[in-house]
Amino acid sequence: MKTFSAKAQEHNPTWWVIDAKNQILGDVAVAAANLLRGKTKPTFTPHVDTGDFVVVLNASEVRLSGKKETQKIYTSKAGYVGNQKVENVERVRARRPQLLVERAVKGMVPHNRLGRSVLGKLKIYAGAEHPHEAQNPKPFSVA
Repeated sequence: MKTFSAKAQEHNPTWWVIDAKNQILGDVAVAAANLLRGKTKPTFTPHVDTGDFVVVLNASEVRLSGKKETQKIYTSKAGYVGNQKVENVERVRARRPQLLVERAVKGMVPHNRLGRSVLGKLKIYAGAEHPHEAQNPKPFSVA
């Protein structure tokens, strides 16, 4: 019996919509990462992009548990002396709410070329409207 290995050109991706309104950020990110990687399919192959497209709506209304809204910090550094920037969740949500979901999902996919190509299939919107109706996306419920 030979080992099955999926091929990227034989894969037909589907589109999914996740509504993040009043959902926990981690639950939304796990569901999106699994769909992007293709882990919900029987043809999952770790080194091949067999995942689907994911549209996350209402990213501005995603919840965080505990005191993370005020205590969790996001740090970025450009490499220059004294150029460390620190933001908490409140400021990130006010500035760009899509970044919360994007950073959470980015940490759950591989940190290589495959992960970067997978993240290209993630579409995040702060509101309930999206321009991907032509792709007939299916709703996905976060458990």
